[in-house]
Amino acid sequence: MSLLEVRRLSIAYGDAPAVWDATLDVGSGEVVSVIGPNGAGKSTLVNTIAGLQRARGGELRFDGIDLAAVPSHLVCRQGIALVPEGRRLFARMTVEENLEMGGYRAEARRARAATLERVYRLFPILSERRRQLAGALSGGQQQMVAIGRALMAQPRLLLLDEPSLGLAPAVVDHMFEIIRAINAEGVAILLVEQNVARALEVAARAYVLEEGRIVTDGPASIVRQHARIRQAYLGVPEDADKEA
Repeated sequence: MSLLEVRRLSIAYGDAPAVWDATLDVGSGEVVSVIGPNGAGKSTLVNTIAGLQRARGGELRFDGIDLAAVPSHLVCRQGIALVPEGRRLFARMTVEENLEMGGYRAEARRARAATLERVYRLFPILSERRRQLAGALSGGQQQMVAIGRALMAQPRLLLLDEPSLGLAPAVVDHMFEIIRAINAEGVAILLVEQNVARALEVAARAYVLEEGRIVTDGPASIVRQHARIRQAYLGVPEDADKEA
């Protein structure tokens, strides 16, 4: 059984469908990427898994638990944490205060010191700037705080929504190193990412979401070889596939 099971999931905003008939899985300790164009429904999908949006139909199970029956504010307690698009930090709070906001669950509070030390090992710059206001950090450092805040909840599944958005290439490289390091500690990751090349490098499997529907899925190494994926998302000209 997969850690996360999504079956025929449909999500709408009022009468406007956003995602429909979506089926995907994330196994324990696995990295899975969801790629696709802007407006395809990727953020809606992860927000629904995190409990921020309710599904209109389908099944959503985590470790065998029906998430539809779990109140939104208790989804995190099941072992799911979201790093939202745009980071959404408390700009006038310090780095450490932002991190501590992620560890509000009783279980996480008991392990606060050890988890905080773990976050500072992953992000040494945050330890140096723990008393600095989060709003004064660079974009890359703010993203580190957002990821660290989610890790303070001690998740088994980490939902990452566009973690490289707006970051310089060198910072993006570091961010994907961190994603690998987090996964190496046993945390499963569902990654929504527009940097398709990097998303397919780090993931074991991938799903392509277009106009609210999953149109392709499979091992990331196979998905990246699909001619349409190479042309639409990786910038490989159509003639290159013909020549190959």
